[in-house]
Amino acid sequence: MQDTDFIQGKPCPSLPPQQLAAWMRLERTHGVGPRTAPALLAAFGSPEAIFAAGHDALAAHLNPAQARAILQPASADTQRLVEATLRWLEQPGHTVLALGQPGYPHLLAAIPDPPLLLYIKGCPELLACPALAIVGSRNASTQGKANAQAFAEALSRAGLAIVSGLALGVDAAAHEGALKGAGGTVAVIGTGPDLVYPARNRALAERIAAAGCIVSEYPVGTPPLPGNFPKRNRIISGLAAGVLVVEAAAQSGSLITARQAAEQGREVFAIPGSIHAALSKGCHLLIREGAKLVDGAADVLEAMAWSPLAGRRPPQQSLLPPQVAPAAAASADDDSLLAALGHDPVDPDTLLTLVGGTPGELSTRLLLLELAGTIERLPGGQFQRIVRT
Repeated sequence: MQDTDFIQGKPCPSLPPQQLAAWMRLERTHGVGPRTAPALLAAFGSPEAIFAAGHDALAAHLNPAQARAILQPASADTQRLVEATLRWLEQPGHTVLALGQPGYPHLLAAIPDPPLLLYIKGCPELLACPALAIVGSRNASTQGKANAQAFAEALSRAGLAIVSGLALGVDAAAHEGALKGAGGTVAVIGTGPDLVYPARNRALAERIAAAGCIVSEYPVGTPPLPGNFPKRNRIISGLAAGVLVVEAAAQSGSLITARQAAEQGREVFAIPGSIHAALSKGCHLLIREGAKLVDGAADVLEAMAWSPLAGRRPPQQSLLPPQVAPAAAASADDDSLLAALGHDPVDPDTLLTLVGGTPGELSTRLLLLELAGTIERLPGGQFQRIVRT
């Protein structure tokens, strides 16, 4: 069965309990990781066949320690985990897909270390649709979150599924924007599928599970261990034809995702920012390394239309969000202060030199603009203008 079957809406079948137990046993076998397991599956055809093979057959593909581990019976912990997973699967909207099974996303299967199992809440068919990943800083600026949401909404309205990691900041904003379009959204998490991290995104996770899907390579009950999150980034990029980095510091984990995407043959896009903003440094570094500079959703759509990984050309729909009521007209004083702010972070002393008046008057004007959502206060006491895309 081809992936186009799932685009047409045919449901993904569930693994029978005996097969699920064999897959989970293989996944949890000591010394057999995401690179060794696919090689074994290619050689023997299925987990059941791997465990039925004798020592000599296994020794042709494994070192002695790995072969001995394969020949050990399933542990009591693995058996309990299988039972817990079967109980989790009894709930509506819960699915487990195995590597090579119909419905497993073909782009993800092609990366060097695909997960053996995907635990899914929501609509697994969404994983077969053309997708773009949007990532960025957890401590994003207001402007960065606004950009992430606007890009995600426009691209989702154009038919692309938006993949991100359910983190605070850019991830959450991208999911919010994507939920407003027809493309939907996929959240790749670093915990078991029965948990939500961070807890502040619980309501958002519930909406994603209802209208899109949540994906994890970790079995039920897996807590938010620090090492899980960098590891899951290869899935975020692996599910998509391209990755858009919205805002990232020079040492951001988003740069790891972008570089993994490039290694996987995906398109990499980055939104530039102020040369004075720390959260623009990572995007500028990626652009110097060859990422495509974009300043609008149309730039991404044009590149994705030519990408063989996108699967199909996105439908030509309006990139503009629904019309909203115009904001109240700004005063002349507001206009002069915004002009003085420009688009880079500015400290109050510099602003006072540019616009005049007293420090108290300037503080009041800045506070009013901040409350109106027109500017934001940055660490260190600087201010930056917010442009709604």
